[in-house]
Amino acid sequence: MLNKQLLSPKSIAVIGASNDVSKPGGKILLNLQEHKYKGKLYAVNPRDPEIQGIKTFAKVDELPMIDLAILAIPAKLCPQTVEILAHTKKTKAFIVISAGFSEESEQGAEWERQMVETVKSVGGVLIGPNCIGALTPEYAGVFTSPIPKFDPKGCDFVSGSGATAVFIMESGIPKGLHFANVFSVGNSAQIGVEEVLEYWDKTYDPETSAPVKMLYVESIHNPDKFLWHASSLIRKGCKIAGIKAGSSEAGSRAASSHTGAMTSSDSAVEALFRKAGIVRCYGREELTTVASIFMFEELKGKNMAIITHAGGPAVMLTDALEDGGLRIPRLPDTKVKAALKDKLFPGSSVENPIDFLATGNAEQLGAIIDACENDFDDIDGMAVIFGSPGLQPVTDVYKVLSDKMKTCKKPIYPILPSVINVQKDVAYFISSGNVNFPDEVLLGRALTKVYRTPKPSDENIYLEGVDVAEIRRVVESCENGYMPPEKIHALLKAASIPFAQERVVQSVDEAAKAVKELGFPLVMKVVGPVHKTEVGGVSLNIRDEEMVRKEFARLMKIKGTTAVLIAEQAEGIELFIGASYQEKFGHVMLCGMGGIFVEVFKDVTSGLAPLTFPEAHSMIRNLKAYKIINGYRGMEGVDKDKFAEIIVRLSSMLRFAVEIKEMDLNPLLGKGDRILAVDARIRIEK
Repeated sequence: MLNKQLLSPKSIAVIGASNDVSKPGGKILLNLQEHKYKGKLYAVNPRDPEIQGIKTFAKVDELPMIDLAILAIPAKLCPQTVEILAHTKKTKAFIVISAGFSEESEQGAEWERQMVETVKSVGGVLIGPNCIGALTPEYAGVFTSPIPKFDPKGCDFVSGSGATAVFIMESGIPKGLHFANVFSVGNSAQIGVEEVLEYWDKTYDPETSAPVKMLYVESIHNPDKFLWHASSLIRKGCKIAGIKAGSSEAGSRAASSHTGAMTSSDSAVEALFRKAGIVRCYGREELTTVASIFMFEELKGKNMAIITHAGGPAVMLTDALEDGGLRIPRLPDTKVKAALKDKLFPGSSVENPIDFLATGNAEQLGAIIDACENDFDDIDGMAVIFGSPGLQPVTDVYKVLSDKMKTCKKPIYPILPSVINVQKDVAYFISSGNVNFPDEVLLGRALTKVYRTPKPSDENIYLEGVDVAEIRRVVESCENGYMPPEKIHALLKAASIPFAQERVVQSVDEAAKAVKELGFPLVMKVVGPVHKTEVGGVSLNIRDEEMVRKEFARLMKIKGTTAVLIAEQAEGIELFIGASYQEKFGHVMLCGMGGIFVEVFKDVTSGLAPLTFPEAHSMIRNLKAYKIINGYRGMEGVDKDKFAEIIVRLSSMLRFAVEIKEMDLNPLLGKGDRILAVDARIRIEK
């Protein structure tokens, strides 16, 4: 975990300091001085007696006691330098800028290991190697620029990539996003993203800590630790947005089930972020936009008012918000609405979007905001679009907007797109402590993503109707491979999962007996081949014994068939639930539309088992096919509570059956509150 020597060092030594500020050692020393580091600053260089006005030490042995050492020297020299500083100078914080370690060679990995062992032996911390450094309110220990404005109530940021950290700061600074601390962890030899999250969690104080955290992650070494501290932070009132880059589907190519084919490390990450309550982003602009949204009071509902003096941006923002599930409701026809219209120029619209024309002024903007804040109860938040064609300054408009943002209880999101025409006015607005969203569509999409992201999940496991002892008995009785139908039935029954009644038969006489027990109509399927429809192994609407005998004979001739499954035929919307075991992450659950649609459209959402009901509902709501599940154009939908209950029960079952590596329930047929699993494949690997 991070220590005080790293965060607030009383002394810093730059090892490899230089007068050449185009070199990392030179730029670090320059940044430390220009940004007013108040502690004792030392430089080490064997050739120059003085560097940037600072007396230089030729060797680290000559240094006094040092809190923090920043190394910008060749990789091969770093292990010995760290050892000298740790054991003779009582140094307990190290930032290793140098590259050439585990990212490059086995020898580099060994040097990296040596440094970590040395640092651990003295109870110290190591950032890097192969990083740009760290930024805190105390010092600017990086070799890059720009250096952001620091604010203890700004944004904390940790990045696994140094260059990306720079680009993300460059994205956030023009928006007015302030930073509290920035850590570039590089190779994460000792301190990675998980350890930074741990520190933030254990030291979080809602009164003094930065309320927003940004993450750029390239690898998650310990998903449990990541989940624990991220969700803990969010429960304490913190908000987190993150990018996870570098995901790959290569590990799922050989999977034999629908779930295995679609589950990847990326879906595991998606599930992890969802369970923790992190807003997942996919680019720098989206990340800094979400972080900027977090600086506002939380949007309590989904009804937005759009206040604009330009029609086009308002239309695009409306589309982005409504596509993501927020609403732009029409304002009620009241005396307040009529009075507001009288205050605006002729031709203005007060329907929502509220368009007060290109000639609209500061006084009119104030009146509209006041009406939305105080008189229109159905409005939960406002977006204000105000740019300029370059004819005149708009300082007075931005001043009113700034004042209203500070006094209104409902959040107001400013969209000031004229970053060239009124550059000085926008700069004034940002200098007043505000953020700006120059792109209305990016704001709309980010705002809906924030609104849809669920809160961290409950840690309790739902066990009502889940017979853990029976689940273990069934799993332990199975051999490796795909479970036979009778074992699947026993397992689903133990988890209280409704399934269509069925029988497995190996002769015509057994088939005739099964028909009498099940009744018509029926479904007949091959037992053996993995993908039944691809081999013609499914027969629907079997309505008499003659069809049973005919189809039994046909199905048994299909290559690989060992028996025929006869089941009652259910009806309804085809649904899909699956799970795949991912190393380190556990079981990743998937849900979506079933039948062939699961592969054709790949419209699935993921969650990390065990799931809670809010998590399951969030997975369902985030499906593109949600409107179909909800009922569409007179077609009866599926009871979403029942669908969520089945997802949760299955996730609880998997918690006690880690031997299950792949599971497909496809399809389940749902109509109203009746949902039946009509086909299932479960693969065991012990």
